[in-house]
Amino acid sequence: MNEKVEVTRIAILGGGPSALFMFKRLVESNHPNLEVTIFEKKNRLGVGMPYGTGGANREHITNVSDNEVPNFVSSIEEWSKMAPEQMLAEFKIDPDNFNEYKVLPRLFFGEYLAAQFDLLLALASDKDIVTHVKYNCSIADVVFLDDDIVKVIDEDGTSYLFNKVIMATGHSWPRKFESEIPNYFDSPYPPAKLKLKLNHEVAIKGASLTAIDAVRTLSRANGKYFYENGKLHYSLDDGSEDFRIVLHSISGLLPAVRFHLEDSRLKNDSLLSIDDIKAHKAENGGYVSLDFIFEKDFKEPFQEKNPSFYDWIKDMQLEDFVDAMMNMREKIEPFLLLGVEYDEAERSIRKHESIYWKEMLAILSFSMNYPAKYFSAEDMLRLKKKLMPLVSLVIAFVPQSSCEELLALHNAGILDLISVGADSEIETLVEGGVIYHYKNDDGETVAKKYNTFVDAVGQPHLEFEDFPFASLRNNGNISPALLKFKHQDKAKEVLDSGNKKVKQINGSYYLDVPGIAINDDFQVIDANGRESKNFFIMAVPYIGGFNPDYSGIDFSEEASQRIMNSLF
Repeated sequence: MNEKVEVTRIAILGGGPSALFMFKRLVESNHPNLEVTIFEKKNRLGVGMPYGTGGANREHITNVSDNEVPNFVSSIEEWSKMAPEQMLAEFKIDPDNFNEYKVLPRLFFGEYLAAQFDLLLALASDKDIVTHVKYNCSIADVVFLDDDIVKVIDEDGTSYLFNKVIMATGHSWPRKFESEIPNYFDSPYPPAKLKLKLNHEVAIKGASLTAIDAVRTLSRANGKYFYENGKLHYSLDDGSEDFRIVLHSISGLLPAVRFHLEDSRLKNDSLLSIDDIKAHKAENGGYVSLDFIFEKDFKEPFQEKNPSFYDWIKDMQLEDFVDAMMNMREKIEPFLLLGVEYDEAERSIRKHESIYWKEMLAILSFSMNYPAKYFSAEDMLRLKKKLMPLVSLVIAFVPQSSCEELLALHNAGILDLISVGADSEIETLVEGGVIYHYKNDDGETVAKKYNTFVDAVGQPHLEFEDFPFASLRNNGNISPALLKFKHQDKAKEVLDSGNKKVKQINGSYYLDVPGIAINDDFQVIDANGRESKNFFIMAVPYIGGFNPDYSGIDFSEEASQRIMNSLF
């Protein structure tokens, strides 16, 4: 490493969409003497889990469109005009009649991302950025040698030395019972495993986009969709006469339907700036108030955009607003509400008019990523208990075709939804399947057996102990994400209620939230509270405590820019 002053060696661990954003930032930085190595555990760059066969079949579609995706080297529409004709025909894409507002097959979007990575690699070469790509290469460990050098060790034991390392390893779906219990699936991915011919009820835990992925695959394996009189219908195949799908939702609700976004990149000029938040934090004892964020980044913009809605909510506290919106949703049968929201979303897209309160809720969720690490433990508990359940429903942005399929299945008597409490339990059966234990709407205890079970609650927020690089854990180079309680009485109350995540450290109470501690520029924080100058993390499963919103493309764009702020 005697060239370390002249050459900056950077490793990107992972080669999916987050890595694509990060590499684009590096190529555009014009920083002299860069040498970049990309480690990808599979054989393609760009696609990651969601947009390759690890996360999608042909029936799976994006919930974003071209107008919502930042350009890399070219837009999707521009790239479609130079894409191979066979690929376009395969995905039924007409480049001469391309609709930038229409969602796309996820595998096609993956092809676009892979092509953009290739273009960026060529651009890097033109700029004399030395780039190495290590395909089929998983990382076993990372070791800090000193303040300037990081050792990366692959699964074969080969070591590499770098000045800077950016962890962009993407999704992680831990396996619990899948390899032990027949017909038990810890996640719907890769979806090819759910192409099952079944003749019984299937239990799906969750009702989110992840659950809808499972529904799209299972339904195609056991029947056919068809149009009749302009409406989508579904019929079962022979041999699957008793096939049914039952979604189990804690809220008892389905996610909301995709609509036209006025601010397609989930950013807004009216949002609080970093300086605004720093000033508020200084005035509030070092904490950022959730109520302050809710007031400034959600309520106040309605004064201009939707005055009548503002008049309705202006005196509401966060809990009041969430209760009002959830009560409105809960009064309507879930599939009936889905149909109503489908019609509303169709009008929104046709007229290019946003459903503004839903859009602002998505922007609020995105904007909370920066200040979340400065919330008090009390506010984080409020966020998780009250606001996030509503946010997760409303900003799922279920594409229209998925909505049509859910309605077709329900109308055919194939798909149903059951409300279960947070205290519901899954009992695994050695012979296969599960017994689902829950209380129904009447408070009665139910124990129902299902021969096939799919856990589809989405990407779990992983704990500090789950972090994959043991040396960083064991050497104190990273630390658990903790939020301090503002009031000790509240901490004791939460602790007495049985919450095992409350910890007492040096006389103060903290809430242990998922994952590791990071700063505003996604640098890891060590056990002594110091930020690393050479290790950055974009891997959302491991930073869920300080970065509670998983916004996919938007997250990757924002995080990569913040990392660039501190990289050099």
